[in-house]
Amino acid sequence: MVEKEKVFSSKIKYSGLFTFSDFYRFCYEWLDQQTDLDVAEDQYAEKIKGDVKEIEFKWSGSRKVTDYFKFSVKVDFRIIGMKEVEVTKQGIKTKMNQGNVEVKMSGTLERDYQGKFEDNAFQKFLRAIYEKWVIPSRISEYEDKLVGDCDEFLAQVKSYLDLEGKK
Repeated sequence: MVEKEKVFSSKIKYSGLFTFSDFYRFCYEWLDQQTDLDVAEDQYAEKIKGDVKEIEFKWSGSRKVTDYFKFSVKVDFRIIGMKEVEVTKQGIKTKMNQGNVEVKMSGTLERDYQGKFEDNAFQKFLRAIYEKWVIPSRISEYEDKLVGDCDEFLAQVKSYLDLEGKK
């Protein structure tokens, strides 16, 4: 059985101006290019009430690090009260979106994701010894890398939204 350990879970909130299509593209491209994750959209829902939208979408991504380790992430986006507004930027009128954004992210380190050590009890025993005595520093290193990637993504998203709203 695959050993899954959630090593990261956090969220950010933002309220203000942004451009939804640019925000969506930025998040996807950052995850794809900066972390080499294979990102897939698992769910997308949009509710419209008058001129206000509520959008929820969920992404999952994974990356094989070695034959033994794999990174998996889940990102949940929720945008509430999004409406189109007209903003004057440097004397030019531009259409943007205004609303509340919440981004939740979790990161999981999967060990023995191919189940190579699952054939019998002796192999499970060997895996326990391997993880406890041979590679504990490698496990810690990969956990730190995944936490760093997840934390950096949320920081980049927050910075992007803050900058986008102040333009």
